Amino acid sequence: MDPINKLIKIFRSFPTVGQRTAGRFVYYLLKQPQENINELILSINELRKSIKLCRSCFYPFQSETSQICAVCSNPSRDRNLLCVIEKETDLLALENTKKYNGLYFILGGTVATMEKDNLAGLRIAEFRKRVMTEKFSEIVIALNSTPEGIATSSMIERIIKEPAGSRQPKITHLAKGIPVGGELEYIDEETLESAIIGRK
Repeated sequence: MDPINKLIKIFRSFPTVGQRTAGRFVYYLLKQPQENINELILSINELRKSIKLCRSCFYPFQSETSQICAVCSNPSRDRNLLCVIEKETDLLALENTKKYNGLYFILGGTVATMEKDNLAGLRIAEFRKRVMTEKFSEIVIALNSTPEGIATSSMIERIIKEPAGSRQPKITHLAKGIPVGGELEYIDEETLESAIIGRK
């Protein structure tokens, strides 16, 4: 495979990138001076070397010493409140509303989007351990209003309710207003803000 088609194939594997957009990326890069290409290559290499996952919420961050991200280490965050989300961009979307001040847990996917052999990619064991050890008073399930998100929400609720007889945290969901089939990272801030405030 020639270099152009090989790179188009790589770009096509990116989320929401189709054949036409992938082609535009490649031909754009061909027009760039060599120093820009070198900077891109260096940035990608640095991304892999310097970024690690927060041991609490699994958000990617850069640090040479800390094992937890800026959100999890912030003493002003409400540590009785946990928001369960699918991916990193959902965290950014919720943070942009400035209406949520609790902690997060990134699942890393949904039940139906994972191949059967790759269900281990979902951080179910890590989530169960965190719920058991940190004892939150409220857990917000903020997954997308898609069939996959709804199925995963049901699974998360079952995990939260597993310790029979123990004190259960309050389980809430984002309020209506999020369109069915909509994904959090694409929802406008006003709608998302209302959904956080009106969760139930």
